[in-house]
Amino acid sequence: MPAAPPPVPVVESCKAAITFPAYGGIIKQNPNPACFTTGLGDIYVGGAVTGYAYTYSSPFGAFYTPPLERDDRYGRVDFSNVQAFIQKADGPFQFYIQTGLYSIPALGFPTFSALSQTDLLFGPLPVVFGKIAINDEWSIQGGRMPTNIGSELAFTFQNLNISRGLLFNQENIVNQGVQVNYASGPWSASLAATDGFFSGEINWITGAITYKLDDANTIGINGGTHFTNFNSGLRSLRFQYATPLALQNSSIVSANYTYSAGPWIVTPYIQYTNVESNAGLGLAGAETFGGALLASYAFTDNFALAGRFEYISQSGDRFNPLGRTSVLYGAGSSAYSFTITPTFTFDRFFIRGEYSHVELVDYQRGDLFAGGVTPGLGFGRLGNRGGQDRYMIETGFTF
Repeated sequence: MPAAPPPVPVVESCKAAITFPAYGGIIKQNPNPACFTTGLGDIYVGGAVTGYAYTYSSPFGAFYTPPLERDDRYGRVDFSNVQAFIQKADGPFQFYIQTGLYSIPALGFPTFSALSQTDLLFGPLPVVFGKIAINDEWSIQGGRMPTNIGSELAFTFQNLNISRGLLFNQENIVNQGVQVNYASGPWSASLAATDGFFSGEINWITGAITYKLDDANTIGINGGTHFTNFNSGLRSLRFQYATPLALQNSSIVSANYTYSAGPWIVTPYIQYTNVESNAGLGLAGAETFGGALLASYAFTDNFALAGRFEYISQSGDRFNPLGRTSVLYGAGSSAYSFTITPTFTFDRFFIRGEYSHVELVDYQRGDLFAGGVTPGLGFGRLGNRGGQDRYMIETGFTF
């Protein structure tokens, strides 16, 4: 009697581990997003629908407002995310598409509507890339991708706090380019050639290396620099909102440590940036140095309290405002901030409040109200106020 043929292996559908987009730890990723088996493979569909309301003291004036936009407001009720995620997360060819409206509030920076920010920043397709998995360790991807730089992520639902911090304002957020990834054991690394601050021209290189010491402790270093100059000053002011001249021609390095175990998440990090002097671009040069501590403690499965403290300063002397390029609030300025964010979660739903305070030191004060020509770079309509309080509430769900 001939031997029975071996059993045909059964391929299980919709079993890939979904790790993208990344989440910060309190608001959780849906572990079981909708999945559809197609001729291309398993396609996963998820997303985030969130809204927020806020009130600010001393909003910024028209100096910070791109043309055709309304000024920073004292308060607003708006969507912070209406986004869908569509991805193929396994096999040799993978892809990820993120589409919708978004708002990226950041301390020490004006906040416009979700419609305006989507238009001014990365459009309704902020992240879209294809990926080739060469083997279990190596992959290459290309398209619009999250940056390798920094310790805070782009969108509100990904983070411990509603608003991004002061150091985040020195970092690029979404890049267009090509990236190589490596992961083996405790090591992971990425190296990318990109367009920096969404300039549309490949003139940046960025990278990140992380090492997992054990299940609770991770260290990392990341950074990037431009390798050719890019004069965004020749482009429209609306273009410069996402691609500031000084930052597009800057370099940055950051080192971080994360402890995540039990109820605790703790991430301290430091950051250094440099803008070289370039007479052709009208840059006098500048340096910044900053540090931040982000932390969260989960009191129960449904309630956590997150906080952030940070400080950043830039080189120069406020009495010589033209001596260095302003990348903060004038030459020689500095700022510190404090943020506290209590968060309630119920399965995929969440609601959280937030209070933050930013204090500026040695910032550039203006004289426009007296008929002068120097704009104030601080808070308030004239840029002459040194502090801002923010009160925010955000609610929504991930799916």
